[in-house]
Amino acid sequence: MNLLEALQHLLGAQYVLTGDDAASYLTDWRGRYTGSALAVVRPADTAQVAAVVKLCAEHGAPVVPQGGNTGLVGGATPDATGRAVVISLGRMNRVRTVDTDNDTMTVEAGCILQNLQEVARNANRLFPLSLAAEGSCTIGGNLATNAGGTQVLRYGNTRDLTLGLEVVTPQGEVWNGLRGLRKDNTGYDLRDLYVGSEGTLGIITAATLKLYPMPVARCTALLALASVPDAVAFLSRARAGFGASLTGFELMSAACLELVTRHYPQQRLPFDGSVEQHAWYALLELSDSESEAHARERFEAVLGAALEDGEVQDAAIAENLAQSHAMWHLRESIPLAQAEEGKNIKHDVSIPISRIADFVAATDTLLQEHFPGVRNITFGHLGDGNLHYNVQGPVGEAEPAVLARQDDIYQLVHDSVHAFDGSISAEHGVGQLKRDELVRYKNPVELALMQRIKQALDPQGLMNPGKTLQDAGQV
Repeated sequence: MNLLEALQHLLGAQYVLTGDDAASYLTDWRGRYTGSALAVVRPADTAQVAAVVKLCAEHGAPVVPQGGNTGLVGGATPDATGRAVVISLGRMNRVRTVDTDNDTMTVEAGCILQNLQEVARNANRLFPLSLAAEGSCTIGGNLATNAGGTQVLRYGNTRDLTLGLEVVTPQGEVWNGLRGLRKDNTGYDLRDLYVGSEGTLGIITAATLKLYPMPVARCTALLALASVPDAVAFLSRARAGFGASLTGFELMSAACLELVTRHYPQQRLPFDGSVEQHAWYALLELSDSESEAHARERFEAVLGAALEDGEVQDAAIAENLAQSHAMWHLRESIPLAQAEEGKNIKHDVSIPISRIADFVAATDTLLQEHFPGVRNITFGHLGDGNLHYNVQGPVGEAEPAVLARQDDIYQLVHDSVHAFDGSISAEHGVGQLKRDELVRYKNPVELALMQRIKQALDPQGLMNPGKTLQDAGQV
């Protein structure tokens, strides 16, 4: 019996997709990578995942785990050989338990993130991971890439929200580490090893996640600022004034919001005048455990002092939930408006907050020197130092001309990131897109340690090959 027949016998033919039925799983969300596969399989539970992986190991077939297929670096797309088996975890979407005394929930990897937020909310709890793709991304993919999102400032990345994992190893064994413990010093932290490994060490099939009390009140404000240094200065003021209540601090250039309001004219800024009247904008969110009145009082006190000192040029505080949603909608529409404008060159970088202003100024200048007319569409999570430092072509330039310069722009931006002690991947992962870049910027000792871990856990090299690390023969 060949591998395809064995998979059909194991799962049932309807859950082993080939040909046109498999096509949608073989191209990434951005349409950048398209691969080929022996089959796409859709197991129903962890036991079936383990059995599939074991069969693949016996036949020497590569395995590519896939969640919602919303990644931005090609991490869930197979190569072109047609040998790989894509394991789609979409059927594994059960919430196994919700424990409000322990403030945890145990969920399967195929659960849609937005659904988990709703499950937590129905239990009067908060699951704080939140990002633009939450309506389609899965928690398994979030774990595989250690996703960040808009509330990292207060709650941390996905790794920080995870207490335990269930993982299928490259040999088809199951590690059950679904302990909902906040203290467990009994050896190496395997959980942290698997989170962020992009499916190259094993397949995460379930997780025990942290829950939090629901905030009594939330306040949202949109600020207008003259410069990135002013934004950084106000962030320090906000941290001192709000403490742990400060849950979000998003930075957006005027160029970002100009794209949004031009492509989506129904969206408006809550200020008089044009978008370009101010160079930068910041979106803040404050969560309060007391009351709406208390939250607003704190907001007004901190903002009032910043306005008096000239640190903030203008501010609008949301009066109700609809206004808050409208402010967040401006921020969340930036990637969509960029897509409407045309293909662009995306960077997901992190920089020490104290150096962000200098990084932006220096890199903007370098780009104009080497690629005159390109547009910087810079936005991101200033509170945790994560910028989406995107580059759009000059107005009217055809997409092929923009993309032809992609490698050179990547190198210029990433060289600058490295010079400012930053990281070339903050929350999107490495995947295929940044795999070879990693060799340029990662410490050789770190890379060697990563290769040794990969070799120890996956000696056949079958788990999501070609992602994160170069194959042994390429090093």
